[in-house]
Amino acid sequence: MTRIPARFVAGSRTLFTDLFDHATLTRLRHVLDLDESPSPADQLDVQKTQLLITGWGAPRLTAEELERWPDLRVVIHAAGSVKRLVTPELWQRGIRVSSSAQANAYPVAEYTLAMILLSAKRTLEASRLFTTSQDLRASLPTGRFGTYGITVGVIGASRVGRRVIELLKPFDITCLLFDPSLSDDECRALGTHPVSYPDLFTQSDVVTVHAPSLPETRHMIGPKQLALMRDDSVLINTARGALVDTDALVAEVSSGRLRAVLDVTAPEPLPPGHRLFTLPGVTLTPHIAGSLGNELRRIGHSVADEIERYVRTGELAGEVTSPDLERIS
Repeated sequence: MTRIPARFVAGSRTLFTDLFDHATLTRLRHVLDLDESPSPADQLDVQKTQLLITGWGAPRLTAEELERWPDLRVVIHAAGSVKRLVTPELWQRGIRVSSSAQANAYPVAEYTLAMILLSAKRTLEASRLFTTSQDLRASLPTGRFGTYGITVGVIGASRVGRRVIELLKPFDITCLLFDPSLSDDECRALGTHPVSYPDLFTQSDVVTVHAPSLPETRHMIGPKQLALMRDDSVLINTARGALVDTDALVAEVSSGRLRAVLDVTAPEPLPPGHRLFTLPGVTLTPHIAGSLGNELRRIGHSVADEIERYVRTGELAGEVTSPDLERIS
């Protein structure tokens, strides 16, 4: 079998080994004539490359960049969003693109599940208080807490949103869903209760955000939506910081009425001294929900699956087209 000339391009020289273990690399080498260096394109012999594996930090595929890859047919992105990578010129040349967004959705959903359970139990606040006070009894949660019978509102039946819904099923938790692209019957088929956007906020103990970041979704959670949330409820955001009005959230959390778990913020990163760093009702994590560490191996396996599928059938399970960009992050 003739192997397809291929290259790996990313911003990190270690990403290749993080993504591909020996078994996966053996699979890739069976179907690809693969240059494994993540060096910039101008340092590679690119003339015959037909397949490009890209990772975080890969150059944007502008018209000028594409001139370096005259035989390029397909781009397999070993990450989630391709918006920072693709350009109109790429589509115009008929180059196909596939994303590993489905594989990247798994750790984000797992992080979200963990934070739903921990925040509902008030574990995060209790830990901080216990560490500071060193008084067990004084550190026990008070008021309404625990996971039994709570309601979780999911905004967006994205890949991550759907996985979160699946992960919640074994628990004694009611799951609400708002996604204007789905019918009520489609929402129910996922195992959720379809609700209006306002009702999701008024009825949920935890609201978790999984919508795409688009011009029309900027600040989709603002003062009006936050005011609808139940006292002591929790907002979890693992999607994009721009979906939430940061100033409005700071105001609500400062009052002690709401809590928040934020893996993404706007701006990102937050400037030193920002109030979100010190508010007692806020848990901040440094954009770690997506694939990191050994989770990158799942993406590597996904890339190998996709390339083998493409070589065998010409199909791409994770294909992204130009119209898709209007509705995905």
